[in-house]
Amino acid sequence: QVQLVESGGGLVQAGGSLKLSCVASGLAFGNYTLGWFRQAPGKEHELVAGISWTGASYFYSYSAKGRFTISRDNAKSTVYLEMNNLKPDDTAVYSCAARRPMYSSTWSDYEYWGQGTQVTVSS
Repeated sequence: QVQLVESGGGLVQAGGSLKLSCVASGLAFGNYTLGWFRQAPGKEHELVAGISWTGASYFYSYSAKGRFTISRDNAKSTVYLEMNNLKPDDTAVYSCAARRPMYSSTWSDYEYWGQGTQVTVSS
């Protein structure tokens, strides 16, 4: 059974930082492209960052570029999202997702999804 389990969310003041983790099990992690999505209340899932299965290719949304960094550790079957200079607009549930071969900006294109971790940024 495939599982993706996120952690690291929480409440932080504007300008602060958080590092999210997503640990995968039950799949050949190194063969999958990983994406971090977020969903704010009443909005669709938004891809904020993606990393290819090789780790050599990245995607960042306009809002994430320069503030967020995605990385992966295939030996630990873990993908990370380091978020700096957080803003109230970053408040959302953040979820990781896995697919082959390349990342997609569409939530439903992914094969596996985690349950998400809440990130709340206060002003």
